[in-house]
Amino acid sequence: MPQWGGGWVPPAAPKPGVIPLQPLSLGDILGGAFASFRRYWKPLVGMMLAVQGIGILLVTLAAGIAVAVVFDRFATVFDLPPGESAADEDVMALLLAFVPAAVLLLITVLVGAALIGALGPAVIQEAVLGRPTTFGAMWRRCWSRLPSVLGTVFLTGLIAGGPMLLVYAIGIPLVIMSDDGSGPPAGLFVLILGVLVCLPVSVWLATRLSLAPAAAVCEGLGAVAALRRSSHLVKDGWWRVFGITVLGYFVAMAVGYAVQMPFTFVGMAAFLPTMLDAGDPGADPSVAIAGLGVYVICILVGSLVSGLFQFGFPPLVAALLYVDLRMRKENFAETLIAATPPTAPAGAAAPTATAAPTPPPADAPSPDQT
Repeated sequence: MPQWGGGWVPPAAPKPGVIPLQPLSLGDILGGAFASFRRYWKPLVGMMLAVQGIGILLVTLAAGIAVAVVFDRFATVFDLPPGESAADEDVMALLLAFVPAAVLLLITVLVGAALIGALGPAVIQEAVLGRPTTFGAMWRRCWSRLPSVLGTVFLTGLIAGGPMLLVYAIGIPLVIMSDDGSGPPAGLFVLILGVLVCLPVSVWLATRLSLAPAAAVCEGLGAVAALRRSSHLVKDGWWRVFGITVLGYFVAMAVGYAVQMPFTFVGMAAFLPTMLDAGDPGADPSVAIAGLGVYVICILVGSLVSGLFQFGFPPLVAALLYVDLRMRKENFAETLIAATPPTAPAGAAAPTATAAPTPPPADAPSPDQT
């Protein structure tokens, strides 16, 4: 029975997962990203550790092979008598030996960025509907979308970074050529002016294309189609996407710093006594070495743990922004509600959740067309 003075309260939006199925507020996006990381930390952390571990192993192996190939030339370049300089062919041989390792490092960084960029949307696809997932399922999902996401990462960097690369390509030679020692070179002013003009353009382009990995994963689009899709979604909401994205990175850095601090304090507590006894002639050097080892291990472990959150949190925020914009512009909430697994009655066995693909909107190109 309605009471006098009361008002009609609209029913709450369904929330089968980490967010309510309605246009999201800033709190919904950040809270949903935290909830997703907390609920799905095992596949998230497992994927990031696997990607980083494989990358470090490959680069270390390539660098080790390069060192073994040109090991004899190190003495001819770095261990020379005073007054002698290394031969050009020895220096060139050392540089060429490490070129494959440098190329492999670049490829590893791009592939790792693409896999982690695909991981956020893949997790959010399950987190929005409250469906469970595993490391194996996330690995297969991210690997299957790797070519498209890698294409979006590469093209976004090329498009957004193009203006800045052009400025450096023109400005740095001008700085070198105009440096006559009489004062600040004129090329330096050209370089600074070019950076001030092109940096906002690069930021605008990067934000406009920032949701392309989510579109590539959630809608099965190719790289170019995902870039167009991101540009369409961010249109008329650039400032909001930019602000929430920047805030997501700041939150990731702040939480990562807070996570790393206890490890730093433990390392300092272990190493500080050895530093105070450094001037004592009777101090045992093994104690100082042990304290330094504990400090280094604590710093490395703290950096690893904090880095996992700093790398994993921003893609979750970007994926939730993608979902939010689709709910605002395309009534995507109705599609998500229809895909929500039914609630099992009391005492009955819960039905097995099936990871149905997220249907693209009518105006999005199909995967076959991309």
